[in-house]
Amino acid sequence: MGDFDVCFVNDELVPTASAHIGLTDRGLTLGDAVFETLRVRGGRVIDIDGHLARLRVAVECLGFPAVTDSRALCVALEDTRAANGMVEGVLRLTVTRGAGGRGLAPAADLRPTVIVTASALPVRSPGFRAVTASVTRRNEQSPLSQIKSTSYLDNILALREALSRGADDALLLNTRGCAACFSAANLVVRRGAVVMTPPLADGVMPGTVRRRLLEQLPIREASLTVAELALADEIIATNSLGIRQLVELDGKTLSSEPILFGQARAVYDALT
Repeated sequence: MGDFDVCFVNDELVPTASAHIGLTDRGLTLGDAVFETLRVRGGRVIDIDGHLARLRVAVECLGFPAVTDSRALCVALEDTRAANGMVEGVLRLTVTRGAGGRGLAPAADLRPTVIVTASALPVRSPGFRAVTASVTRRNEQSPLSQIKSTSYLDNILALREALSRGADDALLLNTRGCAACFSAANLVVRRGAVVMTPPLADGVMPGTVRRRLLEQLPIREASLTVAELALADEIIATNSLGIRQLVELDGKTLSSEPILFGQARAVYDALT
């Protein structure tokens, strides 16, 4: 743990307590922004290339003006880490379209706002319980399902529902009733020797850890219904902060044999 009191805003490091963005910044007023959450482990920012590659796709999807190049973003992330003396923790890189006037249409001369903030690594148990969200669904037809936009209200609604029902997280379905993700993580399922994860076309965020697991483990992409999930021997959640094992889904206890969990954890722990 530590007091991470320095952040990066538009080309400079500043005290977090006095940092600010304009009241007309479109990230604030319209959620017109994208972000990446990066793990710091052993004083090193993990899988920075994977995160910046996904950020570039998101920026292009939303048609942002030219954003600082990858090298400069790498420097901003490392400078923020170093300024906070961070050995273990989390960096969040946020890029907004910039400050502009009222209305949906952006001005042609906007300059993107670039922010890096630092925080402690959250304390999480390796096992968690989830329920299937009923208040909202993942829209697999929206381009936003493929990028890490700051428009996270569907995820927040799903998580609030899960907490109100005594669970730790929510499983989100898409509009066809197929599993898409947890509130802030991808999912991978094992049934016997077969390991599957939903395809991107089902409204799945292209997670950086998900991609590494697909590269290194025998996982196939397949649409999964709630009924099929109920037959799973093991389900894990994956994101940039780690691997967690689902121990209960909609009141049904899952196998505690951590075969997939162990394999995925080994891949995650080897990330640099």
